[in-house]
Amino acid sequence: MAQPQAETRLEDYRPYPFRIRAVDMDFRLDPDATRVRARLDVERVEDGAPLVLNGEALTLVAVRVDGAALPPERMAVDETSLTIDGLGARATVEIETTCAPAANTALSGLYLSNGMFCTQCEAEGFRRITYYPDRPDVLSVFTVRVEADPARYPVLLANGDRIDAGDTDDGRRYAVWRDPHPKPAYLFALVGGDLACVEDAFVTRSGRTVTLQVYVQHENKDKCAYTLDALKRAMRWDEETFGREYDLDVFMIVAVDHFNFGAMENKGLNIFNSAYVLASPETATDYDYETIEAIVAHEYFHNWSGNRVTCRDWFQLCLKEGFTVFRDQEFSADMRSRPVQRIKDVRRLRAMQFPEDAGPLAHPPRPDRFVTIDNFYTATVYEKGAEIARMLKTLLGPADFRKASDLYFERHDGEAATVEDFVAAMAEASGRDFDQFFRWYVSPGRPTVTIARDGDGFVLHQETPPPASATGKDAAVADGPRHMPVVYRAYDGATGERRGEGVFELRETTARLPIDPAGAGPLILSAFDGFSAPVTVRQDRTLDERLFLARRNADPFNRWDVVQGLWRDLALDVGFDGADARAAAQSGFIEALADALADDALEPAFVAELLKAPTAAELMQDVDAADPDAIVAGRAALRRAVGGALAEPLAAVRERLKLNGPYAPDAEQAGARALRNAALALLVAADDDAPAVAQARMADNMTDEAAAVAALAGSTRPARADALAAFYEKWKGEPLVVNKWLGWRALSPAPDALEDVRGLLAHEAFDLGNPNKVRALIGVFARENVAAFHRVDGAGHTFLADRILEIDARNPQLAARLVSTLESWRKLAGPRRDSAQRALTRLVGAPDASKNLLEMADRILS
Repeated sequence: MAQPQAETRLEDYRPYPFRIRAVDMDFRLDPDATRVRARLDVERVEDGAPLVLNGEALTLVAVRVDGAALPPERMAVDETSLTIDGLGARATVEIETTCAPAANTALSGLYLSNGMFCTQCEAEGFRRITYYPDRPDVLSVFTVRVEADPARYPVLLANGDRIDAGDTDDGRRYAVWRDPHPKPAYLFALVGGDLACVEDAFVTRSGRTVTLQVYVQHENKDKCAYTLDALKRAMRWDEETFGREYDLDVFMIVAVDHFNFGAMENKGLNIFNSAYVLASPETATDYDYETIEAIVAHEYFHNWSGNRVTCRDWFQLCLKEGFTVFRDQEFSADMRSRPVQRIKDVRRLRAMQFPEDAGPLAHPPRPDRFVTIDNFYTATVYEKGAEIARMLKTLLGPADFRKASDLYFERHDGEAATVEDFVAAMAEASGRDFDQFFRWYVSPGRPTVTIARDGDGFVLHQETPPPASATGKDAAVADGPRHMPVVYRAYDGATGERRGEGVFELRETTARLPIDPAGAGPLILSAFDGFSAPVTVRQDRTLDERLFLARRNADPFNRWDVVQGLWRDLALDVGFDGADARAAAQSGFIEALADALADDALEPAFVAELLKAPTAAELMQDVDAADPDAIVAGRAALRRAVGGALAEPLAAVRERLKLNGPYAPDAEQAGARALRNAALALLVAADDDAPAVAQARMADNMTDEAAAVAALAGSTRPARADALAAFYEKWKGEPLVVNKWLGWRALSPAPDALEDVRGLLAHEAFDLGNPNKVRALIGVFARENVAAFHRVDGAGHTFLADRILEIDARNPQLAARLVSTLESWRKLAGPRRDSAQRALTRLVGAPDASKNLLEMADRILS
């Protein structure tokens, strides 16, 4: 079993005893031995303390203080730090080190991607570049000189604005960059390579012209236009919606093929996973365009919510990430369809964060301890953090929320803030008390709200069961009820008219909704409209009430949610008293979908969401002692029945929404394609693969081609193999497109799916050192192909453990994230549960496992 590991605890936080007023760095780039010289302007804040600088995987060459070599007796060096004693009130500390970017397979710090130098410093990667106080509350002004061979690295970039450039006497090239805004080390960035630049400009509301640049491999120069368009729209939106203007003369984005994350908000120089930059109609789907739009916006919005106002410590991660996710969700809602965006946001929350809340990885949005912060870049921090910000806006209203966010930005500009600072700004600007609301940030678990009919009205009762990870005082859940907004509408069951609506603030354990019961018939309640709080809702409804809401609810989210509940219950065959009741429910459900298909007033993108059944992985979250084979079979049978019963209206809507003219990734066209392709998927599920075969062959854009091939790839139809082979042959020269193909292969419904995935490890399209490839094949297989991964013989779990250990030796962050595919292992039944436990036990006991891997595997297993 894992040995106890040293924890970092919030209660132990202490301010850093020195201020680093300025940092001057000089890089001489070399793949095998990059030389880094750092000069720190150090000012003592606390008497007596030594200067402790973090450092890993560095070779120390020299240390000087105020120009003189530091005597050995005044410093100590170990594998993780450099300690210097005897500094006065002010000192200049110069440190020279070397590092080996070509050998850095962890993709943290300074490393190579396709021969290009790049960096990733969040959370603790800067310590792999030089010795420095690698913590977010140490802010400094950075000036960076980068020097390299111009034949191999003609483009040299760093944060801020370029203030000098030229050639050295020995034929090398240099560039000097200065960022005037104090920043923590995690926001540092550097790039050196042979790159093409696509450029545009943006004029701010104050009249300043900002140069916008996207740097990519030369062959991808024609795939950057949408990224620039999304960036300009995000800049304008942030000015109009939050009053935030950009503050440098240039904003740069660099696309990198090897990246552990989606993107990074380094000040003025955002480094992106190439998957979230490159797009053309031939190679990118509507989903790709939407994702690029959202991630470009997210990283840009960090310029204020994360950069200008940063985190005091890593426990405050949700302060920047949750708030910024909320901001990017709002941007996407304004760019596209607000109801559909809300559905997609909640679908993601439920698929990723709800299992976290309910399992051994549960933690508060602001955790109080960790072994390695890398493992806390979680759905709870991001997605649940966004829901908390959304609740604040719902409770305050748009005007007061804007007033409060303005106060927060203005008060803490240039500072490292805390969650308390954020909530205090909300309270002060609105004159409201948010002490009880603060529990959302510091308490683990998810409240369950039970809604019971009480006479002519409804009573709400909330409780928060302790998460599976809770022990001792945490298990007691003594923090009391949460403060949450309940947005609701009530309908007259006889006339369908609205009988009440509003925002009810639930503060107590039990409370009654203020609805006037007078009317012709019994009330039908739609509560938590728009998913107004991240809770589980329990409410007994009759089939007639469910079908009424599935057809007539004015709130699009809850209309979709009721339909999702019917998909779930029918697929799992739960909640029906006998075969007749189930048949009636299925018939009414199909009629409700038919009504939606025939309703021209509904957005096509919204109807497309109604047609999508929960995935098998999502269905597993609703079952204890799960049998994945039965879940997959039940889902397939229901989709086959729906597709067969609605074959004519599905074909009709595909014909009605057929698009002519050039492809555009805008909301209107994307919505039409979404519905056409959702209909196509159900037709293939009902064994009619002819439309998909034709669409795969004739499509003039990747959205339609991928939708057709994906539908065939998830089926057992004879056309499946030919469609996959033809797709790969056509697109094997486009790595990002090939990742889609790897994912479809990973989702194979065939009995030999595991053997197919194992064989792909040696395929030319796969690279174990590329996180995108690993996520596309191994990640998709373990997360989504529940029947093949959770094979009763345990072979899927053994396969994953083998790959995790192999990856951990190269890239601990990626390995630790793959372990989370086993977080719900206790939901499995019998031998499947046993084999998952054996795999986790093996990971915990691995002698050379990284601390990233050990922490995750031990938390899941314990």
